[in-house]
Amino acid sequence: MSGPRSDNKQYERITPRSLRYQLLIRSIFILAALLMLIGGLQYVIMKDFLYRNQAESMTAQMRGFPRDFIRMDLFSGRQPEENPDETRPGSGRSGGPGLFLPDASFAYIDRSGNFTDLTDENGILSPRLSSETYMNIEEQFSEHAPANYRIARAEDGTEQLIVIRPLSGPGNTGGMLQMGTITGPLQDVVMRQLLTFAALSLLALAGGLALYMPVLRRTLNPLDKMVKAVERTDAENLAERFPVQQGQLEIDRLAESFNSMLGRLEMSFEAERDAKEQMRRFIADASHELRTPLTSIHGFLEVLLRGAADKPEQLYAALNSMHGESKRIKKLVEDLLLLAKLDRAPQLQLLETQLDVLIQEMEPHLRMLAGNRTLHFNLTADIRGMYDPDKIKQVVLNLFHNAVQHTDPDNGIITLILSAGRLHSELKVIDNGPGIAQEHLPHVFDRFYRSDSSRTRKHGGAGLGLSISQSIVEAHNGAISVESEPGKGCTFRFTLPIL
Repeated sequence: MSGPRSDNKQYERITPRSLRYQLLIRSIFILAALLMLIGGLQYVIMKDFLYRNQAESMTAQMRGFPRDFIRMDLFSGRQPEENPDETRPGSGRSGGPGLFLPDASFAYIDRSGNFTDLTDENGILSPRLSSETYMNIEEQFSEHAPANYRIARAEDGTEQLIVIRPLSGPGNTGGMLQMGTITGPLQDVVMRQLLTFAALSLLALAGGLALYMPVLRRTLNPLDKMVKAVERTDAENLAERFPVQQGQLEIDRLAESFNSMLGRLEMSFEAERDAKEQMRRFIADASHELRTPLTSIHGFLEVLLRGAADKPEQLYAALNSMHGESKRIKKLVEDLLLLAKLDRAPQLQLLETQLDVLIQEMEPHLRMLAGNRTLHFNLTADIRGMYDPDKIKQVVLNLFHNAVQHTDPDNGIITLILSAGRLHSELKVIDNGPGIAQEHLPHVFDRFYRSDSSRTRKHGGAGLGLSISQSIVEAHNGAISVESEPGKGCTFRFTLPIL
């Protein structure tokens, strides 16, 4: 009892080779990969969202600059004549850029591409792009287009988000205004969001793992039941079947396949048991059939040893009986050998044969066997096929001999009818004997089987003739059958393929 228990514990334990472990690891790996992908997409989307919002805000700031601030003399580096200290760029005293975003950088680019950093005195350097880039931006600018931003580095190495806008309106002679802000604070917001998502993802993985284990165990429970059922399966309980409605398509299909396999195994074991039983009966019947003539020969030998050998009439009678019994033994052994060959691999000498001619050749022999019985032949001419002529003659002879044995010697009537269909020929051997009871019909072609009415020795036979006939006909891809009613005779028929 300890063995199965330990095996069940082995199945319940999560080991690297178990299906539960592999499903768990692969599910966690896929979930982690999905979370990493979502985190990466969130980082990219969030970063772009924050940068674009900042760009929109900076664009709105640039649109709100006072018209008296946006003057060419201010951005050309010349101080205005009135109150120069109040209007100096970056001073914060008038409507300059410093009033709006203290951490922002401003630069002016004139139409000739000259770059003027307006906030370098405040310690914030403006990034400088190439002249071609500024020209392209001015050519592609649209007042109604969404704010576009660029990421660039200033000479001191700081990364800034910059927005560039052409100047327009009264008092402005053209050029572009560049506004920038350091991206560090924005990246800090994005990283905080990413770290928050990573922490939540780890919590989700841990919670999913805690919830997934019992669900996985319950999901694989039908498979565990099948494993335990397979362990219980042996030759004694092959009739047991697995339920095929467990709510899981794959498990149900596996149960159906396993049930089909059990059915085939059950049929194989039953066939093996039937074969063993048939072999046991065969050996018993063969031993019985051989014992009778051997006992008879042994008895005659004892009689001869006791002095009958000195009496010619007794010696002749004993030798004659022994000869008859030896012929019976020889015939039985030949039939058994023939059956063994037919069971193993029938070796037929197939020739194109005309059936009506073959039966006509047998007619003198059949009439001799019939004796005083009435014999009728009704043969359709020119029926041809690929047959072994000697084997077909043996089938006809066996069926005819069976009819002779079971009909009255004087009033018996035996009829042979040969006909042909589209694909097969049919030969019927009909007699007016006592017939065969219904309970015996299924066993007529069994080896050594004889009905009660034919067990007496005067009818002879060991019960192998019909079995041999069946094997020969089936070796020719034909079929043999019998029809009979008690008191109305028998009809044996066999069909063969024709050309």
